[in-house]
Amino acid sequence: MKERLAQTLQDFRLPRYVELMNVGLYLEQTSEYINNYLRPLGCVEITGSMIRNYVKKGLVANPVKKRYGADQIAHLLCIAVLKQVLSLENIAELFRRKTEIYDNKTAYDYFCMEMENILYYRFGLKSTLLDIGVTSSLEKEMLRSAIIAVSHQIYLNACFRLLSK
Repeated sequence: MKERLAQTLQDFRLPRYVELMNVGLYLEQTSEYINNYLRPLGCVEITGSMIRNYVKKGLVANPVKKRYGADQIAHLLCIAVLKQVLSLENIAELFRRKTEIYDNKTAYDYFCMEMENILYYRFGLKSTLLDIGVTSSLEKEMLRSAIIAVSHQIYLNACFRLLSK
């Protein structure tokens, strides 16, 4: 059973900031792009109306000429994962604090590395949980804690899916 669980995430990888579509994607293209990356996690898929709501609440910058770029896609990927365990208000606070310390590329790439690190550990694909990055801050600890909580939820959902087959 553990081997089958590990196989579900063996090839999981989030795109790094430089790999994100920066040509500008329309709303439905953006949701499909994000969902393709998150589908292996079994997360709730993000919809166009959810994206519009996040823009309206100020969690994501307005699209430019109805197109979403790398910064917006990075924020949306993070929101889609973190909203499983955090309120939108708490995600907004993490984003606000992040901008005081890190640029978008650094923060997003850290999120990706930490997400993969914790998921690979939780699903038994690696035996140790690595320390990611060279600096330490309350914000990094809060994000790591949120990702750990998400990883447990993803793991449990994967277990239930396997048991129901």
